[in-house]
Formats: sequence, structure tokens, C-alpha cells
Amino acid sequence: MTTVDPTLFDDLEARGLVADTTDRAALRERLAAGPMVLYCGFDPTADSLHVGNLIGLVTLRRFQLAGHRPIALAGGATGMIGDPSGRSEERNLLDDDRLARNLEGIVPQLRQFLDFEPGPAQARLVDNRSWTVAMSAIDFLRDVGKYVTVNQMLGKESVRARIAGTTGISYTEFSYMLLQANDFAELFELEGCELQVGGSDQWGNISLGVELVRKRHGAAVHGLTWPLLTRADGTKYGKSASGEQLWLGAHRLSPYRFYQGWMHVEDADVRRLLLQLTLLSVPEIDEVVAEHLADPGRRVGQRRVAREVTGLVHGGAVAATAAAASDVLFGGDVTTADAATFDMLAAEVPLAAVTRSDLAAGVDPVTIFATTGAAASKGEARRLLEQRGWTVNGRRIEPGDQLGPDDLLHDRWLLVRRGRSAYTLVEAR
Repeated sequence: MTTVDPTLFDDLEARGLVADTTDRAALRERLAAGPMVLYCGFDPTADSLHVGNLIGLVTLRRFQLAGHRPIALAGGATGMIGDPSGRSEERNLLDDDRLARNLEGIVPQLRQFLDFEPGPAQARLVDNRSWTVAMSAIDFLRDVGKYVTVNQMLGKESVRARIAGTTGISYTEFSYMLLQANDFAELFELEGCELQVGGSDQWGNISLGVELVRKRHGAAVHGLTWPLLTRADGTKYGKSASGEQLWLGAHRLSPYRFYQGWMHVEDADVRRLLLQLTLLSVPEIDEVVAEHLADPGRRVGQRRVAREVTGLVHGGAVAATAAAASDVLFGGDVTTADAATFDMLAAEVPLAAVTRSDLAAGVDPVTIFATTGAAASKGEARRLLEQRGWTVNGRRIEPGDQLGPDDLLHDRWLLVRRGRSAYTLVEAR
């Protein structure tokens, strides 16, 4: 039998990733005994996953690295309805076209985190539409509904909260938990899946699935949830300090802005984010936190969070470029930035162009500043020049200076800074 890391459950506890379990001692023993199939579901309610999905993605990766076989479930069926958990009102139902576009967006993100190459811990990607669409209403009532009492369903926190609210809950969303429970029963039968994992808001749905597997198949399976990703003040992580939704897809949020979203986390959140959203070992995290606390102004902790999380989501090379671009815009040495960093900057700051012929014989910087929009007029540009308010590629521009081809970085770029932080990137064409 393939060996597994027997310390996995201890590691999850050390990272604060164990909130509820069906039987903590039994699950710990089962995980140490040998490879286990587990799954986590991701409903395609948008064409990208978001920060709220990160713990699930990274946790599946932890299980795979420990020798277990993860299944990422794309909820093509459940996503059409929407989970009522944590919501005060009904979701809009998705049509087939919208659902297909959303799945097209999130499937590559699921693949980014897991290893799907053949092997004993090979990951699987499934869509619950494959078994749900073929199920008739009679099948659903007979094979799922008859095993669950209305009393059980009314006892779920997500249902109680909606019933107590002003909008109530439709039968459609009321039935969501049955569909999710059926997913666990199907995956147990098809894949030998013994464990479902998810956020603590999923505990009602997960425990119902455990019960359905027991009643329908006579088997004991497991459930595990982790606490929701929250800030030190208890609010959920969902948006950056600037108010942007932290999407995982580059088409929704650029890797640079994603990286910046983590650069502004509070000091009190650094350790938990490193524990739960990265693959760094606990001792290594403690070293990073100690270094950070010794001099918080250097933002060592935030830099490590941003680098590690961006690397998991977008790849190490992109994370390194985002870090370099961040350094450039926050006072770093622009002359050391590579070409990829400038390509990333071109999407993040105002971009303008000059012709190479204009630069060939040397040109007054005032002309460049005004014609590229870095200044509103030549008069304004000249006044700032006299006040020593301009830099180009990190060099302070003085009255009488000129700009020419030798000033271009990578034979292409001039990074103009007005004052302390107003940038314009000028491309020579």
C-alpha cells in the first residue's frame, strides 16, 4: 500500500484548519492508516474562483502531498441553484450558457493547484452534472429524499437563518443540501470517496451527506470543516484594502493587483494567512513571523504572504514579477527590473508612447512630460521640473537635462514619476 504522511491531521490542527469533524479520533486514525479519497466542491457561480475558495484548494493540495487522492468537484448541477449557506437572499439561477462559461473559467484554476498526472495520489476533476442531470424527479425522491427527514433539513443553520429572515427560502434552495448530500453518496459509490472537506458554513450539508452514505450504502464516512477565512477583527476575507474582489482569475484581477491585495493585510493576520494559505512548514512560518515582528515596518510578513499565495494561484514566475513590479512602484531600483516587470507595469499604470525619432537627437523632458499626459501642460511640467519633482527611471531630472535613447531601459521604456507616487510608463516605438 502507498505510504501516507501520518502527521497530516496534526499539521491541519496546528494550522487551525480543523473546526468540525464527524469523529476526530476515527478520522485521525483513518488518515494515518493509508491513502484516502476525499473531495471538496466548488460551485461555478462566476467565471472565476475567489479568495474564499483558497483554503479548499490549498487543503486539497496538502492532502495530495501527504499521499491521499483528492477530487475537485465542479458543481455544474449545484451551481445552477446556489448554496443558501451564508446568504440572506436567493441567488439568481444560472442558465446552461452562463454555467458553461463559468466552468470554462474555473477548471484551469482547479488544475493549477493539483497534480493530475497518473500516480497513486492522482487528482480527479468531476462535475456533478454527470450524475445529477440523468436523475429524474422520482429517482431523486426515492434515492435521496426518502433518507432525509424535513426535521433534519429545518435544523440546518443556513435554513433556519433564511426562514427567520424577511425573504424566506424557496424549495429550490431548500433542496440544495440534498443535492450536495447525493454528491457524497455518488462519489463514495463511484470513487470510493470517504471524506468531504469544506468551510465551516458547509457543516450542515457535509454532515447530511455523511448520514446519506450511511443510510444508503451502510458505510461510515467522514466530514471535516475548517474555520472561514477571516481577518483579526472577525470580518471575512473577500476584498483587498482598496475594495477589489480578490478573484483568482487573471481576467478578473491582474496578478499585480492580486499581489497588492496581500501586501496590505494587517500584522495580526500574517501568521494565520501563512499557516492556512501556503505550503510553508509551521516552523518556517514561525521564523518568518519572528522576523516580521522584529521590524514590522519592513513588511516581511506581508511580502511573504503575497509572494507565496500569488505563486500558488498564478505560478512562481508571475509572483516574482509581481513582487518586482511592486518594489519598483514603491521605491525600489527600477534599473534592475527585467523586461517582464515592465510588461506587467504597462497594464497597471498610465501608458503613453513616444517615437524613437523624437528621442534620437535628445529631447527636452518637459516636452515628454506634457505630450505623454504625465503633466497637464508644458507650463505645469516646467514648474515641477524647477521644483525637482520629476524622476525618469529612478533618476532625478534637473533643469537643462535632456532625454535620449541611452535613457531607455531594455531599449524601450521610460518610467516617469511625478512627485512621490504618480507614475506614467512611456514606451519608445
